[in-house]
Amino acid sequence: MVDLEFTPEPLDRSARFFVAGHRGLVGSAIWRNLQSKGFSNLLGRTSAELDLKNRDDVFAFFSENRPRYVVLAAAKVGGILANNTYPVDFLSDNLRIQVNVLDAAREFGVERLLFLGSSCIYPKFAEQPIREDSLLTGHLEPTNDAYAIAKIAGIMQIQAVRRQYGLPWISAMPTNLYGPGDNFSADGSHVLPALIRRYDKATASGVEKVANWGTGSPRREFLHVDDMAAACLHLLENYDGPSQVNVGTGTDVTIKELANLVAEAVGYEGTIEWDTSKPDGTPRKLLDVSKLRSSGWSASIGLQEGIRQTVEWYRENLASLRV
Repeated sequence: MVDLEFTPEPLDRSARFFVAGHRGLVGSAIWRNLQSKGFSNLLGRTSAELDLKNRDDVFAFFSENRPRYVVLAAAKVGGILANNTYPVDFLSDNLRIQVNVLDAAREFGVERLLFLGSSCIYPKFAEQPIREDSLLTGHLEPTNDAYAIAKIAGIMQIQAVRRQYGLPWISAMPTNLYGPGDNFSADGSHVLPALIRRYDKATASGVEKVANWGTGSPRREFLHVDDMAAACLHLLENYDGPSQVNVGTGTDVTIKELANLVAEAVGYEGTIEWDTSKPDGTPRKLLDVSKLRSSGWSASIGLQEGIRQTVEWYRENLASLRV
């Protein structure tokens, strides 16, 4: 065992900082935030430039670039349909990405690292709001258990590195994220971008009826990705501990309420129906964010305003999006 003696402090703005997954929803927001905060030596590679599933290539990258800081935001992600249809892909790809990056970061002396997980790591019927100590206390939601297990393995590796090597690495568990750079594709999107795509398309084509999956009764918490990015830097500069930190707003809405907010934002005035033959997923998922708030941070972008911004970004970038 190695005793940790580390006090978080402002990061060196001139140090090399690798954002793994810098083109994704979270990674691109983190990149924008770091740039706005004066970081001048950011490192990013597309999947075509660096396949994080290839161990030799990852080690070669770290050997050549020697980043001082790392945020691991790279992951294979998708909604209920994708997770339920391709569990092997979500388990295998994410395990390889995580192990390769974390092993290389340790090998080449990364000082400060933040691993990003997902709130699906928590048990399906965890007590609400979900505290960090709910991890591994019950069964997972079956529709995305493979992805969740991969993320749990990442948390365990962070904790193991802290114990064995004394490195002040941390984990953050975001709630459902949305915003600029999201995946709006028909087969890989999460609920909020899927609703935006569906209602915007229906509005543009004059469709008078839209059907959504499930009953609309599950409750979900949504965090704007720019808030998530701000929280990541805050944690790197203000938090150190073995426990993952929940990152969210502390409030939730039903999927029906979310659908109505999206319909209002895009100007859809038709009928909304619900296909109850399709799965709902976890009945409720609200994170307890008291640990994050006690560190001095809370979300600032309201859901209605965040959806309006995301709809605007979606329409401006529609020609280049995966839809």
